[in-house]
Amino acid sequence: MRGAFDPLQQARRQLLECGTVASGALGERLTRSWQRSLHAGLQPLSRGPAPEPIEGPAFHRVLQRNEQLLAYARPVMDYLYGQIQGSHCMLVLADAHSTLLHTLGDDAFLDKAQRVALRCGASWDERERGTNAIGTAVAERAALQVRGAEHFLEQNGFLHCSATPIFTAQGEVAGAIDISGDRYASQRHAMGLVHGAARMIENNWLKARYPQHLRLHLHAQAEGLDTPAEGIVVLTLGGVLVGANPEGMRLLNLAPADFSALRLEGRLQQRLSRLLSLAGQAPQALELPDGRRLHMRVQAPAATVVACAPSRAAPPPARDALAERDTGDAQWHAATQKVRRILDKPIPLLVLGESGVGKEVFARACHDSGPRQSKPFVAINCAAIPESLIEAELFGYAPGAYTGAQRGGSPGRIREAEGGTLFLDEIGHMPLLLQTRLLRVLQERKVVPLGGAPVAVDFALMSATHRPLAQAVADGSFRGDLYYRINGFSVHLPPLRERTDFAALAAAIVHEAAGTPCPIAPDLLAAFQRYAWPGNLRQLTSALHTACALREPHETCIGWQHLADDLRLALQEPAQPPQAAGMLKELSRHALHAALRDTGGNVSAAARRLGISRQTIYRHLRSEG
Repeated sequence: MRGAFDPLQQARRQLLECGTVASGALGERLTRSWQRSLHAGLQPLSRGPAPEPIEGPAFHRVLQRNEQLLAYARPVMDYLYGQIQGSHCMLVLADAHSTLLHTLGDDAFLDKAQRVALRCGASWDERERGTNAIGTAVAERAALQVRGAEHFLEQNGFLHCSATPIFTAQGEVAGAIDISGDRYASQRHAMGLVHGAARMIENNWLKARYPQHLRLHLHAQAEGLDTPAEGIVVLTLGGVLVGANPEGMRLLNLAPADFSALRLEGRLQQRLSRLLSLAGQAPQALELPDGRRLHMRVQAPAATVVACAPSRAAPPPARDALAERDTGDAQWHAATQKVRRILDKPIPLLVLGESGVGKEVFARACHDSGPRQSKPFVAINCAAIPESLIEAELFGYAPGAYTGAQRGGSPGRIREAEGGTLFLDEIGHMPLLLQTRLLRVLQERKVVPLGGAPVAVDFALMSATHRPLAQAVADGSFRGDLYYRINGFSVHLPPLRERTDFAALAAAIVHEAAGTPCPIAPDLLAAFQRYAWPGNLRQLTSALHTACALREPHETCIGWQHLADDLRLALQEPAQPPQAAGMLKELSRHALHAALRDTGGNVSAAARRLGISRQTIYRHLRSEG
């Protein structure tokens, strides 16, 4: 039993009364976490119900988003569980949002309510659960232990936990692995077990993720190579850094902003040709510019041919447009790898995702990487063309077809795509009458201009939408036969808030805008990564292009002073407590449906009544679907 003058009890009381934690009561990380928990609106003595675990389709989508993390974590967890079996502990894997994905172990030490807390689908986000090993390890990007009363919420004091984050190849947090249980879980060797497991997951994932890249394996001792303790750095055959594990980043003093922007030749003071010539050979001694000595083994792709002369290396393979847009996110990479298989086949592509995630960018990259790349890419936003003009815009018209028509007629956008690719963006907003005509074009491969005769057409079809088309088919606003015609193969692009390659993606955008690599100030990059980015990739691109334009020639990095005022204020606002955000969302939903009900489902009239745009209403309806 803890006494009345328990330092943790005193620290709790001081936090509630003064908003600060007594010096020395907790370590720095747990102190920061307690203060964040308080600012999130949590109360230490609150015994309210924890958020219910997500289930069904919602949890299935979470598992899909973390497919690669799970694939590389499960074998390591199976091995690790063999080390702790029978010790009244559970082994837990969580994603970057602290949602539990996979558990192994003995839950006999838990009562029924506590079993729910450690069930797959449960969230241990620090903003909902307060200080805890998983959520705080993710927030702090560091390994830590949280023992008993060190949890911010006293109701979680039954747990003793050791957790460490798992990082992507670009230095982003992909998730966390944790041992939770009785006091065994707070022993030092438990921390060592999860730390070693995380490093094994990262290394295996990194090696499999880049089979066509050059890998440098580094360690202070030759015997440390090919162990979980080694540093791994991945670069293109042209020498550009694309990824590294945490130890590789530490050994070479790399930062997330270096990915896709830094050539390692300068950092290592080693010519790329020499690195290529060492591929497949025994480990070599390497002296870094700061005098440190490491041992290095170079691993090159099996297909790489290195010339006999050490000064001549085989040229790197050409990167297509899809590869150029792949900055390391697992979901984006998976979509890229899948779509490559259909680019030379007559299979319509449907690109799904929230507004602004880069659906047109992805579709254009598919076109530029396929066999029709030398032919036109014609993009049409079906939501931006007035309904009265969309038929003539798409199908064209003969001379004199209607009053006001051009004297020579118009071929229409579909015929402009002859031999190339037709991209129909926001196809979910196409009127039903036009859906019927488009279906006929796709079936017969002929276009009938207004007032004209049929004309044969040849094009690859790509479509995109943020609307749930299956639901639109069910409610009769989208033709089922057209849906199945355009959905030959579908890919879903992740929203920016779920991407694990944020730093590399931002660096690539800056490089493209400025024409040269330019780092983002670390505190600004951290704020970027915490922000929800409601406008997704479109919003980030606009913000960074503006920042590059405002940067003075003598300034060496992008900072807060280069942001537009509204974005700077949004980034500096404290995160809204989940309870308040939920209440506002519910009020907005009721107001929206009341306006639609009162206007008989007329979206334009409902938008005028609420003082918002039609697109805002469509976004709300989509998010509910």
